[in-house]
Amino acid sequence: MSAACRNGAARSCARIGGLGSATSHPAASCRRWQARRASPREAGVARGRCAAVLKGNPVGSPSLSLDLDKVRDALIRMEDSIIFAIIERSQFLRNDKVYEPGAIPVPGYNLKTGDQQSMVEYILRQTEQMHGMIRRYTSPDEHAFFPEDLPSLVLPPIEYPSLLHPHAEGININDQVRALYFEELLPRICEEGDDGNYGSSALCDITLLQALSKRIHYGKYVAESKYKASPDTYDPLIRAKDEAGIMNLLTVESVERRVVRRVRNKACVFGQDIQDVMGTISLAQEDIEQAESKVEPEKVAKLYNDWIMPLNKQVQLEYLLHRLD
Repeated sequence: MSAACRNGAARSCARIGGLGSATSHPAASCRRWQARRASPREAGVARGRCAAVLKGNPVGSPSLSLDLDKVRDALIRMEDSIIFAIIERSQFLRNDKVYEPGAIPVPGYNLKTGDQQSMVEYILRQTEQMHGMIRRYTSPDEHAFFPEDLPSLVLPPIEYPSLLHPHAEGININDQVRALYFEELLPRICEEGDDGNYGSSALCDITLLQALSKRIHYGKYVAESKYKASPDTYDPLIRAKDEAGIMNLLTVESVERRVVRRVRNKACVFGQDIQDVMGTISLAQEDIEQAESKVEPEKVAKLYNDWIMPLNKQVQLEYLLHRLD
């Protein structure tokens, strides 16, 4: 275990003692929802419910904010979710059959080719179907992996605060997130082999995929916060479509190094077995330097540095290029 890891873990242990579309106009959402209803009576109920939604205050969320402190807090919470999800997935072997179409007989098929879906794709699609019906993906900070297949809502849409430029609604890079996960992340966090835990592995995959998607697409809020803080600096670059110049403004190496260091330290601590001995919370092993983590902290830090943060900045760049449209 590195010295940085030991120091960060020790500090953290000391402290231990102590729903993908972006914001759209709510009235338009109500009309779309009403159009999906089958009967005139249901449409009437929909109008009444939507009117009630529109008259109320916009729904707030800790992650739906442009306040820099709240944006930072939201990003830190997302780090926790990602690290815990990585630890959960790493307890199982790779289980390649979960990702091979037809290797496990699930009742899901590709509509174009007729080929059987892989187990993880089938469960992910079914999960999004269920979550989509109860309006998860009407929340501007949630992005579906299969947005074209989302079902009709069974609940009226909620009014969310309009914080982003309308172009944000069209930004969804979950195809890249999915490719990144299966091609780069999964081989690095799981040992090769087959332990038969196919369902458990797939469920862990989906939890981690959704956490990664949320963190990466939160770049829209990060970008808007940065733009609001210094519009005069960004405007000339945006008008000139100067991608390199905008990316240079978005990249603050000192902040990125701090994020990577924090993620490494969290992985050190979260990956330990913590016991409560006589009312005192401590690591399972007395000597933290000899403690073995459930996931290698350096791997988690590298994943963040090499893939998660660059994709987040890609979302920021795409958003800012159209900020003045």
